[in-house]
Order: sequence, then structure tokens, then C-alpha cells
Amino acid sequence: MDFVHQFWQLTVDGLMSGSLYAVIALGYTLVYGVLQLINFAHSEVFMLGAFGGLFAARGLMDGGDTPSGLASVGIVAVGLGVGAMVGALAAFTLERVAYRPLRRRGAPRLAFLISAIGASLFAVNLAGKEFGRNNVSMPEPFTNGEVFKIFGASVNTKTLVIFVVAAAMLLILDTLVARTRLGQSIRAVAQDSDTAVMMGVNVDRVIVLTFIIGGLLAGAGGFLYAMTFTASFTMGFIPGVKAFTAAVLGGIGNVRGAMLGGVLLGLIESYGGYIFQASYKNVIAFLVLVLILMIRPQGLLGERLGRAA
Repeated sequence: MDFVHQFWQLTVDGLMSGSLYAVIALGYTLVYGVLQLINFAHSEVFMLGAFGGLFAARGLMDGGDTPSGLASVGIVAVGLGVGAMVGALAAFTLERVAYRPLRRRGAPRLAFLISAIGASLFAVNLAGKEFGRNNVSMPEPFTNGEVFKIFGASVNTKTLVIFVVAAAMLLILDTLVARTRLGQSIRAVAQDSDTAVMMGVNVDRVIVLTFIIGGLLAGAGGFLYAMTFTASFTMGFIPGVKAFTAAVLGGIGNVRGAMLGGVLLGLIESYGGYIFQASYKNVIAFLVLVLILMIRPQGLLGERLGRAA
């Protein structure tokens, strides 16, 4: 009976966390769609973007005081922008250092995996050295609490900001992939890179832009996550695995699948954490990953980026 009473609040909380997973999952899905490889260093792009946005936002909050009105919106906008730029720069560097040299040498897939893991470990240890080993948080950016209620569930300003920003990013990316010339190039490379080259598509340019777009999303998502919780040098691992689970759940390589998978995983976690215990949320996410890989490895939508839209 308690679950029935808490259902709508759990739904709001699940949609919030699911929105964050979806934003991060898009980076996995884009890179996989183009290269047919899992970018295991994407979680560290998320982490670096979180620190970049967090430090920028904290620097604007004089003395740690909570701003008000438009100042709050401006601070969050700056944090999102800086986080996205840091994420894009990290992703660009990752592609140039860890992926491009191997791709040009025709290296086997295992080499890409090892290179990504090495880059991930390097970024984690560098962040631990530069940013410290303790959690870093930012003062509350909003003075008001609850904005409105929906079916009795409370929605505060921070949750509303996450919903709006995540929905905007997902919509922009979906439109970019489906309706723009760059999106056509991305889908062409994803479907058949050799044919795309013969049609005049610059594959190297498409790949690096794909990494940058994924980095922009991951960095912005990292700031939203750090604003809601805290940032740490190891913060990328758990959200990264959950975002990968979301991408697999929806259909790895499918933009809309990543969106769907993120939302569903957030809801499953929220409901499961209440029915069992909050400490089981991570267990539930990993269990979902195992079950999807066993039962429907192609995911719910099961389409590659090249055939999407």
C-alpha cells in the first residue's frame, strides 16, 4: 500500500535519474553506431565535464551564498556550458590519442578496448591527483523548493531544470541525426563506412564530430549530476555502467533507444529501490544489464544508428 501512495513521487525521481542516464547513454550509442566499438572511457568524459562545470559554477557563487532569480539560471547555464565544453575537449583528445592512431593502423578491436581502458584509468588517477580524493559539492543554486505538484508528487526547481535540459538535449540530438547534413553523414558512416567514403563523406571528420557531440552531452550531464549529488574522481564508474545499461536496454547504436533505455532504467531503479532497499539500486541496474544481454541482446528497439530515423 505504501508503494501505491509513493508511486508518483517514485516516478518523478525515476524520470529525473533516467533523464541523466539517457544523456550519458547517447555518447555510448553514437560512438558504437559509427565505430561499432564501446567507448569505455566515456564515463571519464562525464566526470571531467562534471568538475569543469562545478568549478565554474562555484566560482560565480560569491562566498558560497545561494543566488536568487535570474542569477541562479545564469550560474546553472554557465555550469552547463563549461561542463559541455570540457566534455567535448576530453572526448576530442580521447579520439585523437586513444582511437585514431589505432584506426589508421587497422588495429584489432581488442586494441581499441585496451586503449580506452588505459585512457580511463589515466583520467581517473589524474583527476584524483588534481581535484583531490574527497567528494566536491556546490552550494544549492536555487532558493525556492517545490515548484508544483503532479498527482501529489513534489517537483522542485532542480528536478525541473534536469527534465527541461535533458529533454532539450535529447530533442536537439534526435533532430540533428535525423534531419541535418551532418546527421546524414553520421548515419551513412554507421551503415557502411566504405560506401560513405566513395560518396564523398569525410569519415575522420564524422568520427571526431561524433565524439565531440557525445562529449558535449556527457559533460553537460556530468554537471547536472554533480549539481544534484556530488562530484568525485571516481564518479564516472557507476553512472557510466548504468548509462551503458540504458543504451543496451534501448538498443545500442540507436539514439531513440538510448533515450527510452535511460528513462526505463531510472524508473526500474526507483521502483525497485523502494520495494526492496535503496542500497539495491546498483544491483538492480546490473541485473537489468545481464537479463537484457541474455534475453534480448539487440535491445528493445534493436536498430543501429544507420537505419534509425
